[in-house]
Amino acid sequence: MAHAELDRVWPRDGRVRLVGRLHGRAPAAGEAWELLLTLRDGDGRRLRYPAPLDGPAFDVSLPVGDLAPRDVALPAYWDAHLAPGPAATAPRLRVGRLLDDIRGKKHVMVYPGQTVAADGRTARVRPYYTVRDNLAVEVREVREDGEGVAP
Repeated sequence: MAHAELDRVWPRDGRVRLVGRLHGRAPAAGEAWELLLTLRDGDGRRLRYPAPLDGPAFDVSLPVGDLAPRDVALPAYWDAHLAPGPAATAPRLRVGRLLDDIRGKKHVMVYPGQTVAADGRTARVRPYYTVRDNLAVEVREVREDGEGVAP
């Protein structure tokens, strides 16, 4: 199955950096790729970030502050894909980690959250693996006492 295979996820310094390679899909010469984050169960909102390729390899990062705009209700969940630019008709590739021997990453590989304060609220942004070992990002409001995340 064609997808964007992750080698590393680095959530730090106000950014989430994703490093990996395309699997099952060779990029065409000169194709401009991008990282797409799509708001799940929302208005279909998408965030786009340039994801230049070096052969099949990608290295892209995004600011965590972009994932917690005031007009998005929390908790919010963003699904990650890589795709050729918006004019292309090729399908999007889900970003995940499928080619290792670790199953059930949702409960095994836990990434730290980063705090974002904007527009009068504080949120915690944390990448995580779904039950299908794909990457998503969770955004939850932090309680006023700072002791965790509101349900």
